[in-house]
Amino acid sequence: MKQNKGYSRHKAKNHQKVRPVKENQKIVLFNKPFDVLCQFTDENNRRTLKDFIKIEGVYAAGRLDRDSEGLLLLTNDGKLQHQIANPVKKTEKTYWVQVEGAPTEADLDKLRTGVVLKDGMTKPAKVQLTQSPQVWPRTPPIRERASIPTTWLEITITEGRNRQVRRMTANIGFPTLRLIRYRIGKWTLDGIDNGEYRVEK
Repeated sequence: MKQNKGYSRHKAKNHQKVRPVKENQKIVLFNKPFDVLCQFTDENNRRTLKDFIKIEGVYAAGRLDRDSEGLLLLTNDGKLQHQIANPVKKTEKTYWVQVEGAPTEADLDKLRTGVVLKDGMTKPAKVQLTQSPQVWPRTPPIRERASIPTTWLEITITEGRNRQVRRMTANIGFPTLRLIRYRIGKWTLDGIDNGEYRVEK
């Protein structure tokens, strides 16, 4: 995998706040750090998007859990937000996933055909083994056990269920230790340092 320089929780009501915008569309690509909420306010004083993004009128398109990292797209365009967040639109999202253990191709084939989660069968995912990506260190670091190896996977899905990738790897017996979203549709993390953002022209 090529080296990339730089490299939460969305609330449903945010979608209702965003109106379709034809002119002056804003698209913000944010490399979300670990332990940051995917919203702009929090009554418990936890870190949120407002600690990093100083652009008004944009809202997250889709979710990225607090303990996940990587690409988050924010926009003031309600149509685009709906397209990205709506699984019917089948926007591809690619994740770099560090799992505990060493899955075989037979294990990964289960994800490629779909696995049964509590909320139903997943759609087939694109999955491949990959080398450790050249990414920022996580703070705090993941918990590793000396006797158990870890493996990096590249997983692409078109759905957006809650904690879906984590549940998928757990389903086949390989818990996710670290999850980084690299791509949403045509947008990627390339050139965006962790905790930084870029406004698309």
